Amino acid sequence: MGAQFDPEAPVPNRLIHETSPYLLQHAHNPVEWYPWGPEALARARAENLPILLSIGYSACHWCHVMEHESFEDPDTAALMNQHFVNIKVDREERPDLDSIYMSAVQAMTGRGGWPMTMFLTPAGVPFYGGTYFPPADRGQMPSFRRVLESVAESYRTRAEDVRLNAERVLGVINRTMGQPGRRAELSAGLLDEAFANVKERYDATYGGFGGAPKFPQSMTLEFLLRVALRTGDPEALGMANHTLVNMARGGMYDQLGGGFHRYSVDAYWLPPHFEKMLYDNALLSRASLHAYQFTRDPFFRRITEETLDYVEREMVSPEGGFYSTQDADSEGHEGKFYVWSFRELLDVLGPEDARSFAAYYGASEGGNFEGANILNVSRNPQAIADALGAPAQELEAVLSRCRPRLLHIRNQRVWPALDDKCITAWNGLMLRSFAEAAGALGRAGYRETAVRNAEFVASNLYREGRLLRTYRNGEAKLNAYLEDYAFLADGLLALYELTFDRRWFRTAIELAETMIRLFWDQENGGFFDTASDHEALISRPKEHTDNAIPAGNSVAAGVLLRLGRLTGRGDFEERARRILEQLADHLRQHPTAFSHLLCVLDDSLAPSQEIAIVGAMGDPATLDLLSVVWRAFLPHKVLALGAPEDAFSVQEIPLLEDRDQLNGRATAYVCENFACLLPVTDPAALAGQLEVDGRVQT
Repeated sequence: MGAQFDPEAPVPNRLIHETSPYLLQHAHNPVEWYPWGPEALARARAENLPILLSIGYSACHWCHVMEHESFEDPDTAALMNQHFVNIKVDREERPDLDSIYMSAVQAMTGRGGWPMTMFLTPAGVPFYGGTYFPPADRGQMPSFRRVLESVAESYRTRAEDVRLNAERVLGVINRTMGQPGRRAELSAGLLDEAFANVKERYDATYGGFGGAPKFPQSMTLEFLLRVALRTGDPEALGMANHTLVNMARGGMYDQLGGGFHRYSVDAYWLPPHFEKMLYDNALLSRASLHAYQFTRDPFFRRITEETLDYVEREMVSPEGGFYSTQDADSEGHEGKFYVWSFRELLDVLGPEDARSFAAYYGASEGGNFEGANILNVSRNPQAIADALGAPAQELEAVLSRCRPRLLHIRNQRVWPALDDKCITAWNGLMLRSFAEAAGALGRAGYRETAVRNAEFVASNLYREGRLLRTYRNGEAKLNAYLEDYAFLADGLLALYELTFDRRWFRTAIELAETMIRLFWDQENGGFFDTASDHEALISRPKEHTDNAIPAGNSVAAGVLLRLGRLTGRGDFEERARRILEQLADHLRQHPTAFSHLLCVLDDSLAPSQEIAIVGAMGDPATLDLLSVVWRAFLPHKVLALGAPEDAFSVQEIPLLEDRDQLNGRATAYVCENFACLLPVTDPAALAGQLEVDGRVQT
């Protein structure tokens, strides 16, 4: 039976024509929402109305709370509609607006977050703002309706105060939007200082950095692995491994379905915010893969595979694109999809299996999260087996039959909402992770997923030499940003080093050249976040800090460095070095805010490993040589493959020039810092040249 017509239901607002699931969630609010665009801005100017700008994203729990409490309330909506032009923005679609107005709210309040609630002049300049506002006064937090009335009154009666405050805020925005640093010399000392800073913030008991809430900081973990590789320091490797293990055993990791939730609410990795973000799983699967390559610990391989298997199962569109997020909430409750009562475990597993399962995963009758249980492994698995009086293999057999049964039951619950738009930048992040894992783990299915994803992006989001930002339901839209070009080029380079299909190499170069043409700051160096022909905003953002995802400038520098070494183009490497030199002081003062850029600095200072292999891709001997390279943790390498007498590859990749097979066999050439070792045909000899054995262990 179809839904009954409700004459009291609000008429859809202008968001009904959008593709963003977040905007569509608000399309039936009684608020007269506009998407950001000329229509809303023109109305504000014509009627001299202030703009209420609300920015959030679909997996944001408090965004849902504020919608339910305020935006669905007719009286609150009436106030909004009477006094403001109301604009709703999906921060994942418009990172430029998010960056500009987040810097404003941080300047005003000393903190940021989502939902972001900003009040702007008709020219788009912020004069007041905050994040979440409750429906009634709560401690020091004023109610949203009181804020609306106060701001509207101020705009009407104190126009000069509003103007002066807007000018002050705009000045702060312009000062913080990409001011260049003093160029400084690049040295390994910067890396050593950064490591010392990271050690000071490290939680030696539970892993991770700082206290609650505790974020995964995957890029800092990548930096620690590089420190261990560069210096042989077992402490650096121990910090990375300890953190990765504790995260993966905690409630932040989905113990049944694989994949990581957003972050831990406490310092112990137990209760998370339950949303699953594509970018977290791209970066954390890659960090786990690199830990496996370094240590050969099968635990890290398992976490990598479970995470990527989860993405393949739940986050891939029929066309091959990667979806953005899964929500934290289902049936109006955060985490309800993922938690278990003790009674449910008994009913599904039976008393004996439930006893072992509960002991292993920390479940009890009282629960550990609002009366229910978040599955986690808080003790050493061997200690749990000993406490149960069962051999470890027997316990693992019990767990292996219990997990699929519980996952089957869980899949019958009401699922969290899915944000099924595909974002170019995030697809590039996940593309690289699948490409690297395909080679390192010998997983042909991962290779197919990576190739299919690249085909999807090339077919749907790359038109006439320009990228678009998002794709959903057959529609690609919005200008792409620096991060879209940089992250996709990075992913395509990883795909080239897996498949050696020159199409992906050429596309990566095209993206890099377009990135320089459209985004490079000719005056100060570095890249702007928006293209030169982008919509004019109150400021042109230039993000340098690595946050939940790496900054576009960080990834762009890494891409240009790798491309320069593959192509011999000094102009690429020079731009990468200029970014590093400009930010050297920032790296010294705030290293954990530049973790990915520290990895790029490590690349620029380390002896580069240029590996050329001459052989047919289908030749088992060629694959044996490639497997040595793929399996190892070689963060400073670039890799090229050419078939014998392949003139086209040589023209595009000088690294292959004058390379011949020895005695008709697949041959590897390794060069470090412009000095080449003898060519080899034996995989063991290649492993010796790359020094992949005998590394530091914890």
